Amino acid sequence: MHTSIAAGLCVVIGSVDYVTGRETSMEQAFLVSTGIVALAEIGDKTQLLAFLLAARFRKPLPICLGIFIATIVNHAGAGALGAWITSQVSPQTMRWVLGVGFLAMAIWTLIPDKIDDEVEGGGRFKMGVLGTTIVAFFLAEMGDKTQIATVALAAQYQSFIAVVMGTTLGMMIANVPAVYLGDRMSGKMPVRLVHSIAALIFAALGVATLLGAGQSLGF
Repeated sequence: MHTSIAAGLCVVIGSVDYVTGRETSMEQAFLVSTGIVALAEIGDKTQLLAFLLAARFRKPLPICLGIFIATIVNHAGAGALGAWITSQVSPQTMRWVLGVGFLAMAIWTLIPDKIDDEVEGGGRFKMGVLGTTIVAFFLAEMGDKTQIATVALAAQYQSFIAVVMGTTLGMMIANVPAVYLGDRMSGKMPVRLVHSIAALIFAALGVATLLGAGQSLGF
């Protein structure tokens, strides 16, 4: 939990730099992506899935490896999509798409999540712990808020590697403790507070983008 809070502070610092119009660096893209996804992932359905898999299999190492593989593949695709969208859309249009998108993410982050029935049933397949985790997490992450955030962040910062590395690390920061600590952790996290912080950060990025804070990036 302390790690997530520290990551959140990195996001705030990165957002201030962004609003003041400083040139975006790979380091900033990495820190913002890490912090915002780590915060958004708390209480998300993929974290709930991590709790479920940990309770079902009680093999944390292959579960964590499966989460890493599924996340990096999923987010690499999302980051590539974000980079492609940037190359296809005019800067002015992209500014509005990103601004409204970040505001929508702020609202979405406040909505409680649950595990879809088809994702929760992923353990039916005889693929072993690693295979089950990869498939279940990949499916759960499709269309999830953290995947959509990866698309938006890749388009915003135009730094594919930094964003994908950051969002993947953010997912691991939130989910590895969930796998190892399980029930001892689930009831002690201030999920609503963490979601409120993440929503505020998304909203700040959205407003900053709409007000033209990204002009140094061409938005």
